[in-house]
Amino acid sequence: MKRFAALYRELDQSTATLDKRAALVAYFRDAPPHDAAWALWLLAGGKLSRIANTRELHEWIVGETGLPAWLVEESRDHVGDLAETLALLIDDPAEPSPDRSLAQWIEGHLLPVANELPGVRHAAVVEGWRTLPTDQRLLFNKLLTGALRVGASQRLVQQALAELSGLDIALIVQRMLGAWSPTPGFLADLLSPQPLATDRRQPYPFFLASPLAGEPAALGPIEDWLLEWKWDGIRLQLIRRDGEAVLWSRGEERLDGRFPEIEAAAARWPLDAVIDGELLGWREGDRPLPFTALQTRIQRRKPGAKILADTPARVLAYDLLELRGEDLRERPLAERRRLLEEVLAQLDGNVVIASPRVQARDWDEAAQLRGQARERGVEGLMLKRADSPYRSGRRRGDWWKWKIDPLTVDAVLLYAQPGSGRRSTLYTDYTFGLWDGDALVPVAKAYSGLGDEEILALDRWIRANTIERFGPVRSVTPHHVFELGFEAVNRSARHKSGIAVRFPRILRWRHDKPAPEADRLDELRALAN
Repeated sequence: MKRFAALYRELDQSTATLDKRAALVAYFRDAPPHDAAWALWLLAGGKLSRIANTRELHEWIVGETGLPAWLVEESRDHVGDLAETLALLIDDPAEPSPDRSLAQWIEGHLLPVANELPGVRHAAVVEGWRTLPTDQRLLFNKLLTGALRVGASQRLVQQALAELSGLDIALIVQRMLGAWSPTPGFLADLLSPQPLATDRRQPYPFFLASPLAGEPAALGPIEDWLLEWKWDGIRLQLIRRDGEAVLWSRGEERLDGRFPEIEAAAARWPLDAVIDGELLGWREGDRPLPFTALQTRIQRRKPGAKILADTPARVLAYDLLELRGEDLRERPLAERRRLLEEVLAQLDGNVVIASPRVQARDWDEAAQLRGQARERGVEGLMLKRADSPYRSGRRRGDWWKWKIDPLTVDAVLLYAQPGSGRRSTLYTDYTFGLWDGDALVPVAKAYSGLGDEEILALDRWIRANTIERFGPVRSVTPHHVFELGFEAVNRSARHKSGIAVRFPRILRWRHDKPAPEADRLDELRALAN
């Protein structure tokens, strides 16, 4: 525990990426494998659960310290982080206790009490508070709250492991995809220089496009680029190996059983291949269904006949990453695309097809086609350099997404709640509403788009104009109007407004517009129609 607490402190205090990576390399080189496996799991986003909720931690710290509950609440508001508040409110032990490793604290102390009666869990938590010094107590509390944000991204951890092992980072990323257990065996396999049998069951790391901010003419001749539509579905890899077909989403989830028509079609293929593409709901007439229709399929592991009929699925293939066991990712995109089209032309059925190329003589014509995107049910254009390899992660320069301008509405701020991390002391997460008759109905939540000065000003206003509190949420006087942008709008029975917007964000604070002049829900309904 002491070693991992020292790493946490070093990562938290450093602002230099190279220093953080060096600290990670040193930790994984020197730490016992069992501890290192748990540290990797935690740094990759893993969280312990069912040990203590926020309310219980508040009650237990009040009982342990004898402080009034209001003072604990005020302390948390001042510090901004529950784990740090709990660590500061407890004195260090008078005598140092025997050092337990990270693995011993997790496997021998915390996991055995998960989901037990409150008294059992309370005793385990209080023991940690009473026996651990400040740095380790802070880390212990971070494990309880699941808020182990330390300024070291999963990518940085993977870079450190690649440096330590001498392996290509793409292989490290690939082996960490999906669910895995924090064991010494997994860590040994992860860093093994030898090919593993499990490598062939994993997807490749996804290559992600970056938003195009400038004009596409700056990219050079259009002949050097492959243009495709920017579909609004689920990015995935379709893996067909050794007679088995598996779908892996970009969110590192296997979609077993949810799209049986696609799995069955791929299982019948006479060859092995790994295809990168977009999963879409598809209607008759060659148009994609809204993303909300696809969500009905995602939520059901074994869809029935009615759902299969109402929301047929299709994969629009972008890229061929592997063919007959050969890794093609270093070949130029133009070659991979040609092979993809040849392979798909040999196969029966229409559930896996090549995403159509968009032909344009110049960038001006491409801009005109992009302007038709919304009518086609797409989000814009993808621009991919024809000679690019298939990289991993979001590497700028080769793949760009040239999205259409967002749809917009002017909405009224209704609710606010604190953010997370460095914004945990500020009200930065907002709910907005539109007029439906004489009432304001919530339609969207957003937390991005405002500058630091605007956030501070709005935070002060929210605190001074709160009407009611619902836990961490405050309802406020309906006064301020904000222009919201979003990619699409669809009907939704799951929302009170009957409407769901896609990727809402704040475009600007409309100081010039009073609340009564904000937009009406009917206007959003019309866009959905």
